Amino acid sequence: MGRGEIFIDRLTKAADLQDESIPGLPVVELAGDRRVLIERHCGVTEYGRERIRVKVKFGQLCIYGTGLELAKMTKEQLVISGRIQGVEITRGCK
Repeated sequence: MGRGEIFIDRLTKAADLQDESIPGLPVVELAGDRRVLIERHCGVTEYGRERIRVKVKFGQLCIYGTGLELAKMTKEQLVISGRIQGVEITRGCK
């Protein structure tokens, strides 16, 4: 963890802030097993019906499932729908 990340983590704990209120951090919301909302993404790096990879500030999110599709994509939000089987976070990926 870098110095900036450590500072933000300490600030969040000290101020008792929710992580989503820290500028720049992605927000990931899972609605059951049918929908994933990602805010503050940096683009899609892999797209398929069984796996979608999304770049975020600190690495990548990988969404696994069946029948996956991009239901909505804007600069601010990305919505993936289908049968979600898992969401994996990988830090430091390019």
